[in-house]
Amino acid sequence: MQSGSVKPKLNSATDVVRVVELTNISKSFPGVIANRDISLQINRATIHAIVGENGAGKSTLMKILYGLHQPDSGTIAINGAVTQFKSPSEAIKAGIGMVHQHFMLADNLTVLENIILGYEPTKYGVLSLGDARKRVKELATSIGVDLDLDLPISDLGVGQRQRVEILKVLFRGAEILVLDEPTAVLVPQEVDELFVNLRKLVANGTTILFISHKLDEVLSISDQITVIRQGSTVATVSPKSVDRLKLAELMVGSDLPSHGERATKVGEKVQLSARNLTVIVKDRKNPVENASFDVFESEIVGIAGVDGNGQFELCEALLGLVNIQGTVEIGGKNASNLNVRQRLDLGLSYIPFDRHREGLMLAAALWENALLGHEGSLSRGPMIDVDSAKKSCREIIERFGVMTPSELVPAFVLSGGNQQKLVVGRNLATAPKVLIAAHPTRGIDVGAQAAVWDEIRRSRDAGMSVLLVSADLEEILGLSDRILVMFDGKISAELEPKKATPQILGKYMTGAQ
Repeated sequence: MQSGSVKPKLNSATDVVRVVELTNISKSFPGVIANRDISLQINRATIHAIVGENGAGKSTLMKILYGLHQPDSGTIAINGAVTQFKSPSEAIKAGIGMVHQHFMLADNLTVLENIILGYEPTKYGVLSLGDARKRVKELATSIGVDLDLDLPISDLGVGQRQRVEILKVLFRGAEILVLDEPTAVLVPQEVDELFVNLRKLVANGTTILFISHKLDEVLSISDQITVIRQGSTVATVSPKSVDRLKLAELMVGSDLPSHGERATKVGEKVQLSARNLTVIVKDRKNPVENASFDVFESEIVGIAGVDGNGQFELCEALLGLVNIQGTVEIGGKNASNLNVRQRLDLGLSYIPFDRHREGLMLAAALWENALLGHEGSLSRGPMIDVDSAKKSCREIIERFGVMTPSELVPAFVLSGGNQQKLVVGRNLATAPKVLIAAHPTRGIDVGAQAAVWDEIRRSRDAGMSVLLVSADLEEILGLSDRILVMFDGKISAELEPKKATPQILGKYMTGAQ
C-alpha cells in the first residue's frame, strides 16, 4: 500500500485527519506480555508523544507499527485503510520511517551516500547521483538543515548524525516519522535546533511519533501525549492539561520518587587518579590528550561532553583496554601497567556506554549476566556457585526494580531500560571502591532514574568514588559534586554544580565558551 493511496480518515468531531489507528494491539513474548489491548490514534501533521516506564511496551508497539514485530491480535490502519506490515520495507513503502536511538550509519561513507543507501536513484539503469543530490538538498532546505553532503559520517557530531538519519527516512518518502529517544545524547542547543526542524516537518505535513523519557521536552514539543503503563494505554492528554509531575505519576501509577537533595562530605583520600593521560591510537589523532584529574573518596565527579569527544576512550584507558601514556592510580596503587582483571581486583567497577556491545550476553540468562565481571565472588574453587548466583541476581532484580518474570529468562527478553537497570545493579551490588558510570540511566524512565540516583548516592555516602560520564545534563547537575567538561579530547573546564546551568555546560561542551 502506498501512503496516501486511500482517502484519509477524518475525525468528525474536530475535522482533523487521522493517519494512524492502532486498535486493541496485543503482543506477548515467552513469559512477558508486552502490549495488552493498546489503542492509539494519531492525527496528521502533529507531534504525538508516547511515554511510559521501562517495559511499559512503547518500543514493542512502535516495532509493530514499523513491521519489525507482528501483533498477536488487533489491527493497524494507515490513512483509514487496515493493513499489516510483514517487514520494515513494507512500512517504508506505506510512508512510515523510524529513527532509532542507536544511529544506523556507515562511518566510512559520505552524508549523501548514507542518505541514499539502498534507495539509489537511477536513470536508464545508471546511478544518478546528480538527481539524488538535488533531491536531498531540497529536503534539507525544507526543514532548515545545512549539511556538507560530501563529508564522511565519521567527521560529524552527534546532532549532525541525527539530522542525516532524519533526512534518510525523508528521502525514502516517510510521511509518518517515529523518533526513539531523539534527544538522549544532544546538548541543549542541539535539542533546540532539533525541535525547530521537527516543527518545520509538521508544518510541511509530516506526522511525528515522539518517544522520550525527558518529560519537560515532551511537554514543550508535543500536541498530544499518550501514556502507556504495564502494556496498556492509560490516557491520552493535551500537554496544556498536565505538568511534569502529573505526567510522571500517570506513568508510574503512584507518586513520583524524589531525586533527593545533594548532601555529601567528600573524603580526603584519592581513590582514582589520572596524570597526563594520553590515549595512543595509530594513524589518527589521539582521542584523549594530557587528561589529569582526581576523584576522592565519597565524591561523584561528573564528566560532561558531547559523545565522541574522548569520553569513551578515557574510560577504556582507566580500565586498561588501550595503549596510554601517563599514569592511572586506583586506591593509591599505580595501575598503569595492570590488565583489566587486576584493576577490577583493586576495586574498580564499570557501567559501560553500550549495554548490548559491552555489558550483556543477550542470549544468556539474567543470572549469568549478573555475574559478569564478578565471577570470583560467587565461585567455589574453579566452579560457579549457581544457587548463590541465582539468589544474588534475584536480589538485584528486587533492589533495582527490574521487570522480569524470573532470573532464568534471557537478557534479550527485557526492555532496554530493564536491561540497563540490571547492568547498574550488577555493578553497585558488589560495593566497589571506584565506579566508572557511563550514561547509567540512559533509556531509564523518570521513576527508575530517581531510584538509581538514590542508589548511587547511597554508595557514594558509604565511601565509593564515582566518575560519572553522561550527556544528560540533568543527571550531571543532579548527581555531581564536581563537574569536568571534555571537548576535543581534553579536559576543557571544571565547574561547581551549583554555579552551572545546562546552557553554560552546553557552551563548554560544544567549544563555544
